Amino acid sequence: MPGLRAISALGVALVVALATPAHANPASEALRVKAANHIYNLEHDLARETFLAAVAADPDDPAAYRGLATSLWLSITFRRGNMTVDDYLGRSSKPSTAALPNPSPETVAAFRDAIERAIAIGRKRIAVNPRDADAHYQLGAAVGLRASYMATVEGSIMGAFRAAREAYDEHETVMSLDPRRKDAGLVVGTYRYIVAALALPLRVVAYIAGFGGGREKGIRLIEEAAAFGGDNGTDARFALTLLYNREQRYDDALKLLALLRAQYPRNRLMWLESGSTSLRAGRAAEAERVLSEGFARFANDHRPRMFGEEALWEYKRGAARAALGRTKEAEADLRDALRAEARKWVYGRAHLELGKLALKAGNGPAAKAELQLAIALGESDNDPATANEARRLMK
Repeated sequence: MPGLRAISALGVALVVALATPAHANPASEALRVKAANHIYNLEHDLARETFLAAVAADPDDPAAYRGLATSLWLSITFRRGNMTVDDYLGRSSKPSTAALPNPSPETVAAFRDAIERAIAIGRKRIAVNPRDADAHYQLGAAVGLRASYMATVEGSIMGAFRAAREAYDEHETVMSLDPRRKDAGLVVGTYRYIVAALALPLRVVAYIAGFGGGREKGIRLIEEAAAFGGDNGTDARFALTLLYNREQRYDDALKLLALLRAQYPRNRLMWLESGSTSLRAGRAAEAERVLSEGFARFANDHRPRMFGEEALWEYKRGAARAALGRTKEAEADLRDALRAEARKWVYGRAHLELGKLALKAGNGPAAKAELQLAIALGESDNDPATANEARRLMK
């Protein structure tokens, strides 16, 4: 069910929600701020260690447990190589048949323990005071994170859908109890946007299930969350980079990415996303410049790499150079992408670019071979746009 997949996977995949609870003690709060900075700088192990310290400092802080669960979840997605905008941009039409590595049993157990503790604390606080807006916020954020995990790791779409509905309801309750809590608009706005983008029959199902809609209202709520100044402001900005790309508001996306690059200079993926956004905007020269700068950071960064990351850098820069007519350099990058470990959709897009180069060179047989590979790989890893473009070029 593609619509439910979009709601559960895309909607909360970017909502990390590390907001500060009113009940946390200063030691736990300071440690969580430090840990969140590690997360945004791709330092997942350091983030996990720091969140564990935050839990020890305040065992009743639900955000510390949620942060710990977040660091574990993101370490899984990082190792699977599905942390980029491309993974949630037009690739939700059907489940992928490409196998992804399973997380270790220890990681799964640690995630479940942390998220269940966060949820239990939230429910307990609501039972004591049903009008405690922050308690509803903490519960909604924790349940939303569980929905993300269910959709992106377990592949349990219906389970994720139910959890997402509860997260949406809890954060609508926050906004009703305390209209000043604009940070609650991140979850509510994200789901509103996605529901509005569904085909009519699925949109009706979502309305019946209790989700509200409204593309513009959804974006506005997320923008307000980003401007609110709460601890989930960065999460809101990450979410907006995706939605602005979907809406082809590339200037707005690039402005946010420039802020994120400045704020988190050790997150090399911000350069990858900036170059990718420029490429979508048709600004090949700008894309090539930013990607080359980011590639240098990647080459000199000896920290753990996302699965398939090198191939992504090579493919993106190759596509930019192909658009600039720098055929020899483009082909070298694209061939390097095919030699590196990567997701199948990345290989498919590299073959598509090589097919285009062969067509420009008048080499029909080579173009056909490349485009056939693009079709097969695109279809195997949930990238119908690549497969369809390759078919169009073969006519």
